[in-house]
Amino acid sequence: MTTALTTFVSTNDRQRPGVRAAVRSIQGFTLILLLLIGIGPLYWMLKGAVSPPTELTTQPLALWPDRAALGNFATAYTDLSVGRYLMNTFLVVGGSWFVQLFVSATAGFALSVLRPKFGKVVYGAILATMFVPYTVNMVSLFMTVIDVPFLHVNLGDTYWAIWLPAGTNAFTVLLAKQFFDALPRELFDAARVDGASTRQLLTKIVLPMSKPVLAVISLLAVMHSWKDFIWPLIAITDPEKQPISVALAQLATQAPQDQLIAAMVLAVAPPVLVFVVCQKYIVAGLGFTGVKG
Repeated sequence: MTTALTTFVSTNDRQRPGVRAAVRSIQGFTLILLLLIGIGPLYWMLKGAVSPPTELTTQPLALWPDRAALGNFATAYTDLSVGRYLMNTFLVVGGSWFVQLFVSATAGFALSVLRPKFGKVVYGAILATMFVPYTVNMVSLFMTVIDVPFLHVNLGDTYWAIWLPAGTNAFTVLLAKQFFDALPRELFDAARVDGASTRQLLTKIVLPMSKPVLAVISLLAVMHSWKDFIWPLIAITDPEKQPISVALAQLATQAPQDQLIAAMVLAVAPPVLVFVVCQKYIVAGLGFTGVKG
């Protein structure tokens, strides 16, 4: 916003008190508006989580309830089994993160550093999968999961049915390859002259220099896995193993509204905390990878 105002307001005009005050007012108003858009829904959800059911219906627009029911969080955690669903979600997210990070790093390393003979063909095939809608693959993916080719193993109702498909993410492979392409190849040549193996080239040189892009891939993997709903709903039918994203849809038909909103707050809190704690590394990683948005 500052850049836009600088473009429309000349340097001489900005020296005038009236113009300077107007520019600062517009900047302040824009900042407040963005805060309301970003934080407003989170605040309203928190307010609904501590509001008694009667106040949710009689005073839906109140800024804060007269009697905050903070016990809704403990009730949702125990009575609605949110604690178990969160633990299931941590298992799903942890496995998906590891598989996606491992596949993206090794595939990007192979395509960028090792450069096999048919690397361009493989890379083109990987990019082609980005043009296939996610829902189109579900039928074939489900058939593969319930009868894994060659092994003839049924992975249905197991977390492997979610972990393994998480590695087939062409976008994160693209990010890793682009970052590895920017690394100086003189380092790789010098390491090979010193007798470094392929594994040492990856673990001792490439990965330590790739923390920014690994942070971005980790963020994308965690966020996508945490909020994914359709595939976990299809792959895991056992309610005892379902993640929180699927469980909330089931609880919406039977849980009290205030406890349901409290469960939503508990479900949103972990990814929000991850972003707040790791935002410095995330922003740095986005700058290194060239991702805009």
